[in-house]
Amino acid sequence: MSELYAEHPVMFKNNPIGFIISLLLIPVFGIGLLIFLSWHLQNKASKLTVNEREILYEKGLLSKERSEININSIRATKVKQSFFNRIFGVGAIEIYTAGDSPEIVAAGLPDPNKIRELIKARQNIG
Repeated sequence: MSELYAEHPVMFKNNPIGFIISLLLIPVFGIGLLIFLSWHLQNKASKLTVNEREILYEKGLLSKERSEININSIRATKVKQSFFNRIFGVGAIEIYTAGDSPEIVAAGLPDPNKIRELIKARQNIG
């Protein structure tokens, strides 16, 4: 199956103020470098993939959590973007199948509206 979307959360675009503060803290005993390293590892430990039939969300470095949802079982998708998120083209997406709580919550993803559009398009095909 071909991947239609596969992205990790982004660092600068998701939190530009935190990025700048971390950059300014580098001369202070390297605290900024520790923040960058921790932040980078957290971002690389999460990945959302959308293919033709399902959505896969993986998170974790040492211990992994993996959620797979068939696109046809998705009831609703919600995209959340703050003002700065909209400017930088990132946001959070929540995917609901049944019930009131989301099955997947992925924050800091580039172009979250593309994910929602891919899901809707695939639901119309299937």
